[in-house]
Amino acid sequence: MKTKAVRIHGRNDLRLEEFELPPIKDDEILAKIVSDSICMSSHKLAALGNEHKRVRADLGAEPVIIGHEFCGELVEIGARWKGRFKAGDRFAIQPALNVPGPDGKATLWAPGYSYRFIGGDATYIIIPREVMEMGCLLEYNADSFYLGSLAEPISCIVGAFHAQYHTRGGSYVHDMGIAESSSLALLAAAGPMGLGAVDYAVHCDRKPGFLVVTDIDDTRLKRAASIFSVEEAWKNGVRLEYVNTKDMADPVASLKELNGGKLYNDVFVFAPVKPVVEMADRLLGGDGCLNFFAGPTDTAFSALFNFYAVHYESHHLVGTSGGNTDDMKEALTMMAAKRLNPSSLITHVGGLNAAAETTLNLDRIPGGKKLIYTHKNLPLTALADLAEKGKTDPFYAALAEIIAGNNSLWCKEAEDYLLRNAPDI
Repeated sequence: MKTKAVRIHGRNDLRLEEFELPPIKDDEILAKIVSDSICMSSHKLAALGNEHKRVRADLGAEPVIIGHEFCGELVEIGARWKGRFKAGDRFAIQPALNVPGPDGKATLWAPGYSYRFIGGDATYIIIPREVMEMGCLLEYNADSFYLGSLAEPISCIVGAFHAQYHTRGGSYVHDMGIAESSSLALLAAAGPMGLGAVDYAVHCDRKPGFLVVTDIDDTRLKRAASIFSVEEAWKNGVRLEYVNTKDMADPVASLKELNGGKLYNDVFVFAPVKPVVEMADRLLGGDGCLNFFAGPTDTAFSALFNFYAVHYESHHLVGTSGGNTDDMKEALTMMAAKRLNPSSLITHVGGLNAAAETTLNLDRIPGGKKLIYTHKNLPLTALADLAEKGKTDPFYAALAEIIAGNNSLWCKEAEDYLLRNAPDI
């Protein structure tokens, strides 16, 4: 079977190509990709080429398909897996395989980095045996494909919440997760991933009692409040406040006052900015846990941390990069049950023809997630620009009308319309 895919041949060398996939082996599965969400990690792969730690062969000789946040349908099942999977099943994949090597240590193989025939920016792929052997081919039961493409980034949020920990006096046992029914501050969190964290905090099983979300832009905060309202949070037992800290003389004092004069049990940092990290440190109460969620590009990034409070107030710091398989399963289950709706992460849509250029320039394209429909030929388009493009193109006019009726968010109806009417690649 022929596939069309974006492959990396070397540093900043991405090419959309058509080539023949080999027949599947008994321990492999042929699958159709429908959607892939482009991750900054793929941009970093493009910049590093052969130097990336997940690349395992010379890309010039063995190019790999890029993309790892994908969702689709199984097409042909190898004999080994026929009792477990069937053609037509929808799926998502946990890409962090960490395959055991000969010495017992995990090797960092991953779809989108390490394999010739599996990656998200493709029409058809071959899923290798390791994915199934490690339990990383995941059943997906939601009614839209794009949510499956968001399961991996949402699992990063789930994993970050699970990585938080607290202790009790006289014990060294770590109580994992945020402090339940207590106070949580999400700093610089009105962007897409911050909104995903608000959604999870309000709808998960281990909720805070008080949640404050900060940013320095009124427009972003207003938009956040329209998506995840104070009223919706209260219905779920969470008191929610959105706060602009830009012009506050003393943001720590003001945020402490909002929390009844108390400091916070958990604080998340969603921007790799030194003053934000240091504000988070100052907001921590006794046994407080600071989660540095935002991954910096500067390898020397640092900020001050109060080690007096580490010693005498049991302050602690965690950071996570990605979620594990259980985190992704939780994300998929909550989305299928409509307890989570991460549609707010998506700010752009496009076809497979736009994937290479978008990946290479991802750090210069504003907004949140860029969603690629791999069987379609569409330029990358911001949702905010659909109405303008619709003035001369009825296809975009229809999409603009659909999302306008959904609080300007991407949705199943918009996806269905695009899949029916957009030109094929």
